[in-house]
Amino acid sequence: MVPIDSQHTAPRAGGTPHSGDFPHSGVPNSGAPVSSGVSHSGDSARSGASSPGTSHPGAPHSGGAPDLAGVAAMFALDGRVTGIEPYGDGHINTTYLVTTTARRYIMQRMNTRVFPDTANLMRNIELVTAFLRERGQETLDIIPTTDGRTYATSAADGSPWRVYAFIEGTMSYNLVPNAAVFRESGAAFGSFQNHLAGFDAARLAEPIAHFHDTPHRFADFKTTLAEDKLGRAAACRREIDFFLAHEDQYARITDALADGTLPLRVTHNDTKLNNILMDRETGKARAIIDLDTIMPGSMLYDFGDSIRFGASTALEDERDLANVHFSTDLFRAYAQGFIGEVRGSLTDGEIDLLPFAGNIMTLECGMRFLADHLAGDMYFATKYPEHNLVRARTQIRLVEEMEEQAGTIRRIVDDITERTTA
Repeated sequence: MVPIDSQHTAPRAGGTPHSGDFPHSGVPNSGAPVSSGVSHSGDSARSGASSPGTSHPGAPHSGGAPDLAGVAAMFALDGRVTGIEPYGDGHINTTYLVTTTARRYIMQRMNTRVFPDTANLMRNIELVTAFLRERGQETLDIIPTTDGRTYATSAADGSPWRVYAFIEGTMSYNLVPNAAVFRESGAAFGSFQNHLAGFDAARLAEPIAHFHDTPHRFADFKTTLAEDKLGRAAACRREIDFFLAHEDQYARITDALADGTLPLRVTHNDTKLNNILMDRETGKARAIIDLDTIMPGSMLYDFGDSIRFGASTALEDERDLANVHFSTDLFRAYAQGFIGEVRGSLTDGEIDLLPFAGNIMTLECGMRFLADHLAGDMYFATKYPEHNLVRARTQIRLVEEMEEQAGTIRRIVDDITERTTA
């Protein structure tokens, strides 16, 4: 959901198991920093495939051009507005850069087709950002309306709008250029988790139901398979059998949350690299942005999805599987950064399942790609008939290599957490 400026590198096609349609922009070993600096929650460079979170919505809104000056006037902005222009290339919310005589802001019309419960979504963001700010963390700064609310409703069409302060002097990456940057991203999300460890995640609403409920996702997959409306199943039996054969793994995290083995935490659910604002001078992370999918869950979801896209050596829709590999070096880099920051609040249950987190998120993402292929590509944007099948195959290859290297992954986690490897 990060609106980044027009100079950014094209994001990686494909997506994450997140709300909205958040394609992962994270190709290891390539990429350059993107000029950014916005407190941009709400709409990352969502092009290419929709993320495995919600359907591809197309244009966020229809109808005539909004009265931008009138919308801006509903918010308590500093200075006189001197310019309002489209900003970024997001496909969910409609984003504008507002410039005043005092500072810059990001103004967004929120997409209620993707996130229908605006009040609870903004309440989630308000609660989490206030908690972080009280602990001295730089975070999104919600600019209130002139009557003190977190968002305004347009009198013209009833659409909700919000404004964030633009965070100056920062940049973001669309791609993972090297292990050092990936390690820093792990540290950023680990710090985010650690500072929110004392927050009661049960206070948060779920903007998207069953978001990382993998058993629920698998039930949907089986329903789609049974229907096989387009007769595509016969041509992808190997892929179907792969996901069916892993059924005994899908409830490991949800069951551990249910029985208390895993703590309920605040989860970000869109941990791609360009949702971290890096300081332009130091290269260090300053703020985690794009908080629309904040909700209760397991920290393993955020860790695992970062590993799913960031520790892969290829694009999510790479046709040649000889180019698709799981990198234990990149896994180690991210784990060092993440665990180094969250170590103080990690539980034994979380440490036990950290090596499995990448597997489960990759399995969930892959089965959703395959289900959409079987259903006729109704959910994720595609460029050719087998696009979702190709995506599913890359996820399968990654899981296969994760399984082959399970011992190494376990040893890396034990080494970083200073546990004795069995």
